[in-house]
Amino acid sequence: MNRSRTVRRLGTEPAAVSGTKAFQLKITLRYLAPPIWRRVLVTEEITLGQLDRVIQHVMGWGGGHMHEFRLPARGFGAPLRTFGYEGEDENATLLRDVLVRKGQMLLYEYDFGDGWLHGIQLEKILPPEPGRRYPVCLAGARACPPDDCGGPPGYAQLVEALRDPTDKANAELLEWCGPWDPETFDPEFVNRMLSR
Repeated sequence: MNRSRTVRRLGTEPAAVSGTKAFQLKITLRYLAPPIWRRVLVTEEITLGQLDRVIQHVMGWGGGHMHEFRLPARGFGAPLRTFGYEGEDENATLLRDVLVRKGQMLLYEYDFGDGWLHGIQLEKILPPEPGRRYPVCLAGARACPPDDCGGPPGYAQLVEALRDPTDKANAELLEWCGPWDPETFDPEFVNRMLSR
């Protein structure tokens, strides 16, 4: 079977390609309770570079920071990143070549200053649904933390500030943050973003 390495734009190709499988991934932001997570379907043929953009959209990140994917003894990043001897180009690495079995975990770090670490678990390998466009967000919980809020400790501080917004320090923090509800997640909005 010829497995093409053709790179497809996000949201533009129905997954009716012969031999293509759909991967159900659960993306969970680590070190936060209650958890912030998303469940998505993607094709096995997307690159890790494309998966980065999927994660940015489904989680709600702004995309203005560096990132990397990691497996034990392997790192993947943008082509201009240097990872030493272990580094591999995320734009030349297909998801199916990294996640090969159900239950396997891939790590994704976004914003090295804040250190947002995501666990990406391959939950299911499925036959594609005829006519369905990939990627698609199936479910999720809670809003993404605001970019540049200071990682998990800063996120906890923001959530605490919402409990007493009249406190001067809290009011200043919430003014910086802008409108944000940590319990809100809108999968329809996410899927509109993915389809663009």
